[in-house]
Amino acid sequence: MIVGLLKESGNEQRIAFLPEIAAKLVQQKVRVFVEKDAGLTAFQSNQLYEEAGAEIVSREEVLAKSDLLVQIGEPSPELVQQLGSDKVWLSQYHPLWNKGLVKLFLQKGITSFSMDSIPRTSRAQAMDVLSSMATVSGYKAVLEGASQLPNFFPMFMTAAGTIRPATVLVLGAGVAGLQAIAVARKLGAQVQAFDVRSAVKEEVMSLGARFVEVEGAREDAAAGGYAVEQTEEFKQKQQQAINDHAAKANVVICTAQIPGRKAPLLLPKEAVERMKPGSVVVDLAASSGGNCELTRDNDTVVHHGVKIIGQSNYPSLMPVDASKMYGKNVFNFLELLIADDGSLNLNFEDDIVAGTCITHKGEVLNSRVKSLFGELIDI
Repeated sequence: MIVGLLKESGNEQRIAFLPEIAAKLVQQKVRVFVEKDAGLTAFQSNQLYEEAGAEIVSREEVLAKSDLLVQIGEPSPELVQQLGSDKVWLSQYHPLWNKGLVKLFLQKGITSFSMDSIPRTSRAQAMDVLSSMATVSGYKAVLEGASQLPNFFPMFMTAAGTIRPATVLVLGAGVAGLQAIAVARKLGAQVQAFDVRSAVKEEVMSLGARFVEVEGAREDAAAGGYAVEQTEEFKQKQQQAINDHAAKANVVICTAQIPGRKAPLLLPKEAVERMKPGSVVVDLAASSGGNCELTRDNDTVVHHGVKIIGQSNYPSLMPVDASKMYGKNVFNFLELLIADDGSLNLNFEDDIVAGTCITHKGEVLNSRVKSLFGELIDI
């Protein structure tokens, strides 16, 4: 089998795997083609890949000769049109949002895997790119908030008087939220966290934060650890609690998302207007609408003296370690597709392989994508 690593498009600085993973694939009797200069944005030279046993080739050769193509971001329609039906595509392309891309893969008969569809099971944890990248996002979000805040994070007792610690409110206590709590606490801030899932209360408190609890939340074990839609009555109580705590916070870190849906609105305009001038909101849900009503993706808005930073791709701003983590997840998944002789083995009897596969031979395999899109993806 030949695995082809493609250069990322747009502003993406990460790469799907570093030379160390290329070396591991070569040890598994897999040939690795790397598009020339693909790793430069992540500070990985062509020479490093060659020393790992990979072959540096042109984009045309990667597309023509590779059996399995790997990238982080979603492919452009133009790129997909260049692929034959014998190709296997692997990236994080968000099939729950990208209906057009799913339909294009179906029309071309291409087998496609999306890393964000990895089943949330214990066995699949080592392949969970969402958790890996959320760790990076939570870390960077707090550093961004601290650097933009006109106050110190920790308490200082000086000859000039005592400086009170900053108050940080984290909305959503998933992987990104928990990482944000941990980093904010290490920087000396007082931290509060809100989440509709009562199961995370203990984790929040173990990190030294206060859990903002609102009674009456709906929970669903089948949601795989994600939040689910709530009743209107709960949303009203939740909103009041969040508004009151946000008004006292110096920094609000927004991390709440629901896969395949618009991000829940947790910080409306009126809540921002109650916040202290100089406060900062960092919204990690910006690409799916944002938890803050005023968020604009990849932009910074100032409203009533409050800075709202919409940034949903912090991992791209930390390309070396983010690529290292992402690449390890990819390798752990690829091991399920590599036979002993290095050939491609699409074993759909494996629940992880089947769950991550979106399209195969003109059919949708992923049950969630199939149920959500229904006839929209029929061809």
